[in-house]
Amino acid sequence: MRSFSLVRFSVERPWAVLLGTALITILALLPLPRIRTDTNPKNMLPPTSPVRVRNADVERTFALYEDMIVVGIRNDAGVLNPATLAAVYRITESILDLDGIAARDVTSFVTITNVSSAAGTLNVGPLMPEPPRSPEQIAALRRALFGNPLLIDRVISRDGRMTAIYVPLEKGANGKAIADRIRAIVARERGTDRTYVAGDPVARDTFGAEMFRLMALFSPIAALVMFVAIYLMFRSALLAGTMLAVAMIAVLWSIGALVALGFPVHIMSSMSPVFLMAIATDSIHIFNEFFFRRREIPDRKEAVLATMDAVSRPVRYTALATAAGFAVLLFMSIVPVKVFGGLIVFGTIVLRILSFSFIPAVLTLMPDAGAVSGAERGASSGWIGRLLRGTAGTGARHPRATIAAVALIALLSGLGASRIVVNNNMVGWFKPESEIRTADRAVNASLGGTSLAYIVASSDEPEFFKSPEALHALEALQRKLEGLPVVGKTVSVADYVKRVYRELQDDDPRMETIPGERETIGQCLFLFSSAARPSDLDNVVDYAFQKANVWVQLKTWDASAMREVIRAVKEFEPVAPRGMTFFPAGIAYFNLVWNDEVLWDMLRGFLLALIAVLAILAVNFRSLRWALVGYAPLLITILIIYGVVGWTGKQFDMPIAVLSCLSLGMAVDFSIHFIGRYQERREEQARGTAPAESLVASLLWTAERPGRGILRNAILFAAAFSVMLFAPLTPYVTVGTFIVAMMLLSAGLTLLLIPALITARDSSTQPTSLQ
Repeated sequence: MRSFSLVRFSVERPWAVLLGTALITILALLPLPRIRTDTNPKNMLPPTSPVRVRNADVERTFALYEDMIVVGIRNDAGVLNPATLAAVYRITESILDLDGIAARDVTSFVTITNVSSAAGTLNVGPLMPEPPRSPEQIAALRRALFGNPLLIDRVISRDGRMTAIYVPLEKGANGKAIADRIRAIVARERGTDRTYVAGDPVARDTFGAEMFRLMALFSPIAALVMFVAIYLMFRSALLAGTMLAVAMIAVLWSIGALVALGFPVHIMSSMSPVFLMAIATDSIHIFNEFFFRRREIPDRKEAVLATMDAVSRPVRYTALATAAGFAVLLFMSIVPVKVFGGLIVFGTIVLRILSFSFIPAVLTLMPDAGAVSGAERGASSGWIGRLLRGTAGTGARHPRATIAAVALIALLSGLGASRIVVNNNMVGWFKPESEIRTADRAVNASLGGTSLAYIVASSDEPEFFKSPEALHALEALQRKLEGLPVVGKTVSVADYVKRVYRELQDDDPRMETIPGERETIGQCLFLFSSAARPSDLDNVVDYAFQKANVWVQLKTWDASAMREVIRAVKEFEPVAPRGMTFFPAGIAYFNLVWNDEVLWDMLRGFLLALIAVLAILAVNFRSLRWALVGYAPLLITILIIYGVVGWTGKQFDMPIAVLSCLSLGMAVDFSIHFIGRYQERREEQARGTAPAESLVASLLWTAERPGRGILRNAILFAAAFSVMLFAPLTPYVTVGTFIVAMMLLSAGLTLLLIPALITARDSSTQPTSLQ
């Protein structure tokens, strides 16, 4: 009785299988016009998540906007010259007319509120209502800028060479689209100024757009590389086309199901085509075995059936291990992570169904000339056979030395893995020379920073933030935060009160302090609110004066920077006035929570998947000892990968977290194929259907025959993903580099370490000796 009835059906009725596959593929295409994309990391967390609820509440309380673009304008001779100031004015006016921006809160020389006094009268108004032309007007602007601490590092750098325009976005606006419009506005200026467009929405939406563009570009390129590689391996265009067809059918069915169920394509699920193409390469073991069988069995159908008899069990269990590695993501808390996991699990199941139906049907219909020539090419020995036998022979003949060397490498890798730092920085996902990174670096170097966080202080006492005690506490907190290297600028209601009080005291710099009486503070706030833009005071204190908002500009988008700010706030809390509490908010805080929740969710899933894969190996081999032998290359591969991450100082971020799932599924596949075929060989010898041979000889046979499929799988996978090394986004370069290394490493360890472990454990020739 054949091992899988679907195979016999496919061999007997190949055209029915091909027609059925085509019809289902057409049905899968029907929902695709309704495809929706979602590139916003905020939607990685549900709307009910505490961080999103808190941020929304803070934005309502202080009339804030969640996204901000920073336009930096630099002139090495100083921005306070007539040409640059006129350009700043024109650029600001044009930005104010853009759709999608919160015009009332755009901040630049043209719109920012300046507090001054003249003849005993307090004046509050725009800093630069029109471009200054005369030297006297520019000198007056210089005095106003550098005489006001609120403006330094915010709209003017300390060296006077850069100014900034802060552009808040309306909810739902696309940061990349608006950034492109701003760049078009800036391009109309013909001066010597350099302009930079930075900020989280620019990086986020540009990354999302680039990611989908690269997926559309690299998927066909990777497919072409796979086609060429398979053709060179087997000299069969039909076989190469079959492999690509299997991968593309699985992608179309999976994406079609995703869209039909109403899910948008998130950043993570957009990577599914690449992952499914990678998983599809496991079918190379079927082709590899078929061409050995085709030389041995004249009848084509019998050769196909014999092939599937030989490889069906390892192919099924490699699919099960891969699916288990991703299925644990279904139990995570992040919805897009669940969707991504479910999508890959579904695609993996589709791939295996096609392996037992579509592929046997094609092999059955393959012309004899192509099959025979491919068999000669696919099964020939040559230098590849010698390489495979030499690698396995080293492990089999020198098991203790091999195990000791691998153990030493694992130990060093473990030490490196202990040095890993978990962090995320979306701006860092662009290459250092990219426009996004260049702009962010330039603005952060000269001004307060492009990453914005809020520290909200609150009290149950009515009008608490009109008291000197409360404002002194805010001021002390600001000084503590500004002592952190990652913080470039802070602003609070205390700064406005100090500025107004100084002007009321005849602009005496010594009087830029917090008044000692609640009544005087109330007077300062009243005078300021009567003349300033409503948003100026709204952004830093609520109407009941029971909540105050400290703006914190960070010089980096590293999640660790916000962690430092929170740590500093917690250290300050014991010395704050009784009843005064603090909590973080803002986009920088969201990025920290998103970083922690998604990354740790992926890590928890990865650890659960490790357990699940070990259980699957134990079931497959019906032995915990054999499972541990098969598990060893997986663990060593993972240790080496993370050891390299730790020793090189690369941080554990989202791309590496996603890579973990892939490394888990692929690294164990080779072990399943090697051990499964080795056991089958020994059982054939025990039954007398294969010639008797020593344990080492059986290992060498396994290394040369199914091992050839392992090597081909690794090379095919690595070649396809090497195209990512040329991507402009660093996550693609990271994934490409690690996949190439992972595939070659796991294949090498399988061929070297497993023979060593088997030989070290048992030198007899009994097939069940490790059980």
